[in-house]
Amino acid sequence: MHVSCMATKTITLELDAYEKLRLSKRPGESFTEVVRRARFEESLPTGADLLQYFRDGGSGVSERYLDAVDAAEKNDRPPDDPWA
Repeated sequence: MHVSCMATKTITLELDAYEKLRLSKRPGESFTEVVRRARFEESLPTGADLLQYFRDGGSGVSERYLDAVDAAEKNDRPPDDPWA
């Protein structure tokens, strides 16, 4: 008789992470099943990603408008007196 056994790993979680995991459990579901069901983003989107999205036509905003926003941002300086 051959018995197959999966290896296990013990991990430590801070309480807020444990609570998030625990609250995600469905009735009868193990923590392993919760983690397997979870979807983790590869990376968070950046401002550059958003700009590329717009440049690719994702919003319908023109290239001319985006160039004007870029130029305005480069010349944007805080006032000498912020209370004026």
